[in-house]
Amino acid sequence: MDTFISLDHGSGGLASQNLIGNLFLKYLTCPQLRDLEDCAVLGEYSGRIALSTDSYVVDPLFFPGGDIGCLAVHGTINDLAMRGARPLALSLALIIEEGFSLHSLEKVIASVAAASEAAGVAVVTGDTKVVPRGKADGLFINTTGIGLASHRHDISGKKAQPGDAVILSGTLGDHGITIMSRQAGIDIGGDIASDTRPLHRLVGALLENDAGEVHVLRDPTRGGLATTLCEIAAASGVDIAIEEERLPIRPAVGTACELIGLDPLYLANEGKCIVVCDRDRAEEILQIIRRLPEGRDGALIGWVGESRTGGRVSLTTGIGGSRLLEPLAGQPLPRIC
Repeated sequence: MDTFISLDHGSGGLASQNLIGNLFLKYLTCPQLRDLEDCAVLGEYSGRIALSTDSYVVDPLFFPGGDIGCLAVHGTINDLAMRGARPLALSLALIIEEGFSLHSLEKVIASVAAASEAAGVAVVTGDTKVVPRGKADGLFINTTGIGLASHRHDISGKKAQPGDAVILSGTLGDHGITIMSRQAGIDIGGDIASDTRPLHRLVGALLENDAGEVHVLRDPTRGGLATTLCEIAAASGVDIAIEEERLPIRPAVGTACELIGLDPLYLANEGKCIVVCDRDRAEEILQIIRRLPEGRDGALIGWVGESRTGGRVSLTTGIGGSRLLEPLAGQPLPRIC
């Protein structure tokens, strides 16, 4: 194989066929994908179809705890899971800049394969385009996921109710501070790494015996916890109050935020979810979350209340004060996913 991607690799001719056969199919082994049809035909399923798509332009492509490949797989799986859907299959589309290293591309595809295999959600179809040098920034990925949502559950950002509890499945800001430090070339030290991981098994465990007690599931990615809670409060027409002392933040992340002047409430997360649920079941739900590896640092962080203003989010500080949380303004961490 060549050392770098050329425009020939996007031509649909022999170079394209060699790239697909010698690299992509080396790692992506799903039978539907190996048929090399333009459309994958899945099996017969019963349930409501869930569909999600997302694009990934993270910089750098490789970072502590992950890379753009596993991030794309995990992100799309999690978008399905946040509606209570069981992921069935993924598509993978690549936009590659001419001159991109084939070695780096192989690392990304190997990561996609490992992540999809570990999650049990296969890549069944895909597409590759090559653009001239200077028309992209190395590599962009789009993944689309299809899943099934049970008729038993109706999970939505509009379903938060006064009296509900708010649970966070793990620590804040791990992904955002990891990407930011690499972009800035800062060696923060400590054990800081991205939290990218799939959450569909955690959600499955929550919903297995749920009779409607889980009302909202959201992953606080771009904009972080504060922005995501603001979106839920506005969509549901409720107020949400969280407590600073209950927020799970790794010491290394907290120290890094203090040094750089960042607020962990607005940092991106790629392997955590917000669970808004019936208050009477909150402790039981929290214990289910904590029993799983992806939820061992879970915490109950606040409550939902009536709103007279159309929905707002507040933080009770460690010294007993109150701070109004607004959605993120601007983009302090460009290209975090």
